[in-house]
Amino acid sequence: MEELVIRDADVVDGSGGPWYRADVVVDRGRIVAIVKEAADAGCQRPKARRELDAEGLVLSPGFIDMHAHSDLALLRDPDHSAKAAQGVTLEVLGQDGLSYAPVDDRTLAEVRRAVTGWNGPGDDIDFDWRTVGEYLDRLDRGIAVNAAYLIPQGTVRALAVGWEDRAATPEELDRMRRLVAEGMEQGAVGMSSGLTYTPGMYAEDAELTELCRVVARYGGYYCPHHRSYGAGALEAYAEMVTLAREAGCSLHLAHATMNFGVNEGRAPELLTLLDEALAAGADITLDTYPYTPGSTTLAALLPSWASEGGPEETLKRLADDGTAERIRHDLEVVGADGCHGVPVDWDTIEISGVGDPELTRHVGRRLDGWTTARHLLLADRLAPSILQHVGHEENVRTIMRHPAHTGGSDGILQGAKPHPRAYGTFPRYLGTYVRELGVLSLEECVAHLTSRPASRLRLPDRGLVKEGYRADLVLFDPETVAPGSTFADPRRLPIGIPHVLIDGKFVIEDGKRTEVLAGRAVRNSPM
Repeated sequence: MEELVIRDADVVDGSGGPWYRADVVVDRGRIVAIVKEAADAGCQRPKARRELDAEGLVLSPGFIDMHAHSDLALLRDPDHSAKAAQGVTLEVLGQDGLSYAPVDDRTLAEVRRAVTGWNGPGDDIDFDWRTVGEYLDRLDRGIAVNAAYLIPQGTVRALAVGWEDRAATPEELDRMRRLVAEGMEQGAVGMSSGLTYTPGMYAEDAELTELCRVVARYGGYYCPHHRSYGAGALEAYAEMVTLAREAGCSLHLAHATMNFGVNEGRAPELLTLLDEALAAGADITLDTYPYTPGSTTLAALLPSWASEGGPEETLKRLADDGTAERIRHDLEVVGADGCHGVPVDWDTIEISGVGDPELTRHVGRRLDGWTTARHLLLADRLAPSILQHVGHEENVRTIMRHPAHTGGSDGILQGAKPHPRAYGTFPRYLGTYVRELGVLSLEECVAHLTSRPASRLRLPDRGLVKEGYRADLVLFDPETVAPGSTFADPRRLPIGIPHVLIDGKFVIEDGKRTEVLAGRAVRNSPM
């Protein structure tokens, strides 16, 4: 007898097609039978060792977070309810060009310092890996949800070139190609870039194109945080489209927002650009989070020249009064490349986390100017994370309607007051933008969060409620599902999601996290 039958569920299967009532049978991690309208058909209803009454609940595939920053959180926190309780069954890590593999001892120390604001310092982590394959093997020991990995181009550049603002030599470019090829062979699904973050931003398009050609040979995709989301955003999107087409590589645009005052109401221009490329044969997808403010580190706003050479050199420049004045001028007057070419409005910058407990009083406060920002960067050694309140609601709604759209939280889990998207992205899509606002239908929204990302990741047996597919499933109440997290209380868990299964095992049961660690590394499928 099979293990589980989910009885009388309203199945939204991820295809975008209409929902239907069915009994769904799960055994040994797979969906083995779907009996539609079983209660009304007068047929023999399936039996199993356990029956779950799903009357009034929607059954959908597990949600795929296409942009996650859980690279260390999955190792640090076996519970990981921040994502599991949302119905997330797979996260894509290695984002924005900076993560922890491939590395050597020097690069690992530098990257840990550079992204402390994203992932914490990592003092509680045993970094017993150096390659992509070894990191994925570490995940395979058991984690809360499944995880796929993008090779971080900035980390690759740090390893092969360093943190200098210069072109790579032919020998360094060859080494970067080899590192990307090795990462793809070891299971990465693609490559990310952070082109407003050092050292990845120092790469010219020709260099990125060469690396993307390697990714394309393995059937992977390129996921850039491109060079501007503010002034010049449309030009930056166009640059990535052209680059990916030149390389023959699939393109997935990370957190594809149109932020800052210069872009208010301009989302249709972005979508026209993408539609024209799609019509010409380009392979493009994108992800967004359903909120207006962004989130990153305070140090990310600095001009790129101020960060050349790595974190220690950045701190030396900040400590020098003359150099610090140059940085202030670039930030406040010119518009630094780290702040997307837009002069910084300090009132939009809210401190969301610090590394030093002595500085906790700053969390939740808006910055009052450069003097305070400089003090925090020096005192906390570049660790502060921020919320940047620069988004536009109509742009958010317009972009999420596009058929190439997928969901990504961009959730930073560090800090005393993180962005609520880390805990609330997926229930917010379902509760706010489906039920309350009607921006998307339920069937369409579920497709955005399940089958479309699974297709981008080339996963042959995930993303649909379908016989033979993996039983990565979510049961939610469409009348009550909602994020618990708010900007005031960002770590509250969602409501209306009583059950989440990964590989047929309950990771959330009756609204509570179980002790099951069913997640594993999801590796690139050979072409």
